[in-house]
Amino acid sequence: MKPTWLEPFALKWNPFGDQVPTEGLLPSAQVENFVGRIERSLVRDGGFALLVGDPGLGKSSTLRILTERLDQHPEVEVRILESVQCGLADFYRELGDLFAVPLRPHNRWNGFKALRERWQAHMDGCRTRPVLLIDEAQLIKPAVLSELRLLASAELDSRNLLSVVLAGDQRLLDQMQSAELRPLESRMRIRLHLQPATSDEMETCLRHLITAAGNPRLIDDEVVEALAEHAMGNRRTLVQLAGELLHAAAERDATTVDQKLYLEMASTERPAAAARARKRR
Repeated sequence: MKPTWLEPFALKWNPFGDQVPTEGLLPSAQVENFVGRIERSLVRDGGFALLVGDPGLGKSSTLRILTERLDQHPEVEVRILESVQCGLADFYRELGDLFAVPLRPHNRWNGFKALRERWQAHMDGCRTRPVLLIDEAQLIKPAVLSELRLLASAELDSRNLLSVVLAGDQRLLDQMQSAELRPLESRMRIRLHLQPATSDEMETCLRHLITAAGNPRLIDDEVVEALAEHAMGNRRTLVQLAGELLHAAAERDATTVDQKLYLEMASTERPAAAARARKRR
């Protein structure tokens, strides 16, 4: 149900909240290419894909877009690994649960064999591979990532049984340079390193977000430009700044976010920021 405080803004949902529908997410050309290559190639041929970027640049949003696209293919079996900090035993437990394979984690050989047989059966029946998505992959233990590499291939690495998308920050790239994970790094067939967006891209993203939410005139053009510049290419920062302005507008019984409100909020934020800086010193 739509929160009542959104009604004066003519919004279907909060464009700056945590539960933005995928229709509000606007993929960049790079993201569109990355998702398209996974749809056309990785799902068919299997293997690993790597998505890297600093916090706030859109890794989780990219995975959401990818998940929705893959869900449109009834023959594709998409699963998301949640327990990224688990050990090998819990890793097998979760994989068994995700792919409906009864496993005994203390018997890794039987678990290894059962999972590969499950994926092989899916491939034989659908001619595509199961897809495993892992966010915050920089938190996964190297031993687990190595085990996943061994699980996902067969016949002396000539056949891929699983499609895996790893998403993480710079720490994941650093880990991939270790001797233990170098074999996995060399198997990354598709890669995307997210970069800060340009001001024009940020403006386009914000306009798309409020339009999808139902009110393209929610924020004045001058404020859109100012927010896009102030966010410094970070989409999360952009959404947080716009969200603060929207709540301020609601407190003032306004129906739009105009330049007057933006300047008022900016003038009150400067002393607060200076006070925080003095306190840190």
